[in-house]
Amino acid sequence: MSECTHDCSSCGQSCSSRTAPQDLHEKLNELSSVKKVIAVVSGKGGVGKSLVTSALAVEMNRRGYRTAVLDADITGPSIPKAFGVKEHAKGSQFGILPETTKTGIQLMSVNLLLENTTDPVVWRGPVISGTVKQFWTDVIWKDVDYMFVDMPPGTGDVPLTVFQSIPLDGIIVVASPQELVSMIVQKAVKMAEMMNVPILGLVENMSYFKCPDCGKEHKIFGDSHIDEIAENFKTRVLAKVPIDADLAKSVDTGTVELFVGDYFEGAANVIEDELTVKGE
Repeated sequence: MSECTHDCSSCGQSCSSRTAPQDLHEKLNELSSVKKVIAVVSGKGGVGKSLVTSALAVEMNRRGYRTAVLDADITGPSIPKAFGVKEHAKGSQFGILPETTKTGIQLMSVNLLLENTTDPVVWRGPVISGTVKQFWTDVIWKDVDYMFVDMPPGTGDVPLTVFQSIPLDGIIVVASPQELVSMIVQKAVKMAEMMNVPILGLVENMSYFKCPDCGKEHKIFGDSHIDEIAENFKTRVLAKVPIDADLAKSVDTGTVELFVGDYFEGAANVIEDELTVKGE
């Protein structure tokens, strides 16, 4: 056997260094501390993924945990708007400092770096993926118990980058009740399984509309299939969120931290139980 040159690209040997699984996770900024990371994903756009991400961060923050949101949806960032944060992120020689909401939730989004929030991000995939990595490696996240990553829809470059680059402790899949969505949800779930990331559960948004006059629930988007999907993949339904004008308004007006509701209590309980940060 010839002497090893440590250049695997030109080597045909099957040594342990070549065959061992590679850890592609990027190193967290040395001044940062993040205990648990949860990605909120969806197979398609328009299902309320950013709403769910924001609401979960608020719920965990209310329970006394230090929370943060990494907005990985580079071309469609909406997290700063949901929290009413308009200031630009600042930096130092040590890294980028995330912005902080009124209740202390740390945020990082490309909209905090743009001169105008309406400026489009016309970048190719590698640049977008590199930006997501920098939100993990270059941002100084201070003593975060739970970080929620708001993912772009689908199973393309950026979701793959997040799965490979950031050490995820679990994912939450967001869906709506339409028949077509059931197939798309399964794609997102299967991607998580392929990447060996635990699935904490499913959240169905726009599940029903409750009439304020008679109290009857109306299935605006048809019958739900979320329970069947959860059973097929041996996971659970964390929440069925109705069409709530007040919740939608709170996100649109940047006051999501003021919304009062119990839609996400079950999801928060699962996060607490399965991804505990107590005693760490």
